[in-house]
Amino acid sequence: MLKHDYMQASQDQPNYFEAPLQLLLFVDGRPQSRQQVQRIRAYLKELQAEYNFEVQIIDVGQQPYLAEHFKLVATPALIKIHPEPKQVLAGSNIIAQLKNWWPRWQAAVDAYLKLQEDFQERIDDNGRVSPPKSTINSVAVSAELIKLSDEIFHLKQEKERLQEQLQFKDRVIAMLAHDLRNPLTAAAIAIETLQSNYNIEVGEFQRLKPAMAAHLLKQARTQAKIIDRLIADLLQVGRGSDKELPIIPQKIELGQLCLEVLEELRDRYTAKSQTLETDIPSDLPCVYADPERIRQVLVNLLDNAIKYTPSGGKITVAGLHRTTQKIQFSVGDTGPGIPTESRDLIFENHFRLQRDQSTDGYGIGLCLCQRIVRSHYGQIWVDSSPNGGAWFHFTLPVYPF
Repeated sequence: MLKHDYMQASQDQPNYFEAPLQLLLFVDGRPQSRQQVQRIRAYLKELQAEYNFEVQIIDVGQQPYLAEHFKLVATPALIKIHPEPKQVLAGSNIIAQLKNWWPRWQAAVDAYLKLQEDFQERIDDNGRVSPPKSTINSVAVSAELIKLSDEIFHLKQEKERLQEQLQFKDRVIAMLAHDLRNPLTAAAIAIETLQSNYNIEVGEFQRLKPAMAAHLLKQARTQAKIIDRLIADLLQVGRGSDKELPIIPQKIELGQLCLEVLEELRDRYTAKSQTLETDIPSDLPCVYADPERIRQVLVNLLDNAIKYTPSGGKITVAGLHRTTQKIQFSVGDTGPGIPTESRDLIFENHFRLQRDQSTDGYGIGLCLCQRIVRSHYGQIWVDSSPNGGAWFHFTLPVYPF
C-alpha cells in the first residue's frame, strides 16, 4: 500500500517513517505563489502514486524557524532531506528541476536501501527492532533549538538594555546630586546669613544694610530657581527621547528673551568678572516658539558658558537672520571647548565629558536643549569659538508675517 500523506510538520510528537525518501515543501501565503504550489503538490501526488516517499508541507509564516534552519531565501521550495545529502529546489521551475533530479533521487534511495540490507538489524535490550529515527522529526527538533537560541539572544539583549538603563539612572542621580550641590550651598549660605542677622524682637536685620539683605534674598531666590530647573530637566529627559515635548508656540522676540535671562544670571557672571558681549541685530525677526521652552535652552547654554568660562573670560551672545524661514542664535565662551570627537555625543542623555566627572559638568541640560530645539523643527550643534572655547548654535523658525 502506497503512502499519500501530506502532513503539516509537527514538533509535538516524534514520528517514525518507513519511507526512505523524505521531502519538505515550504510554502507561503502569497496569492501569486498559490497556483505554483498547487501545481507542485499535484505533481508530487502523481509521483506518490508510483513511488513510496514522504512529503510534509510547511507554512513559513507559521514555522519561520524551520525556514531559518534551512537558510531559505525564497519560497516555495522543495527540499530532499533524506537520504543525504540534502538538496534544495527553488524558483519558478521547481517541477522541471524535480523531473530532472527524480531519477537520481530514486537511484540514491536504492543505494541507501541496499546499504541497509548489508547491515544486521539493530536489536535493543528488550529484543525488539529499533525503529529508524525520523529525519523530519530531527529537523523539527533542530528548529526548536534555533527558536530557543533566538529567544535567549533576545533575553540577553533585554538584560543589557535594562543594565544600561540602571547605569544611566545611577549616573544621572550622581550628576544631579553634584550639580545641585553648588546652588544648594549658595542658597543655604544666603538664608543662614539672613537668619543670623535678623532680630525677631524688633523685626529687622542687624549689621546688614537693606541693600545687602535684598541682595541675599535675591540670591536665595535665584538659586532656588536653578534647583527647580535642574529637577525639571531631569524629569523631562527621564521621559525618554522617543516622545515629543509638548510646546505652545507663539510670537516671541528672542533677543529680548535672552536679555531677560542674562539679567537673571548677572550675579553669576559678574562674580567671576566675566565680560559679556552681545551682537543681536535690532531687525532680528520674531520667532515662532514656546517662550518657556526656549528660556530653558537659553538658561542651559548660558549657565554652561558661565560655568566653563574662567574668571576674567568673555561670553558672547549673537543672533543671525540666516534665511527667510530660520534665524540662528549662538552662545560662545572662552572656556576649554568641546573636543571634536565629542561634539555629536555631547547632546546624548547618557554622555558626559571625562573631565566633567569630578567637576561641574554639562549634565543632562544639553540633551534637553536638543529635544526642545528639535520639537521646534530646528537644529542645535557646537563648534569651536573664534576666541577659543565652545560656540553653541541653534536655529528656530521665523514667525510668519
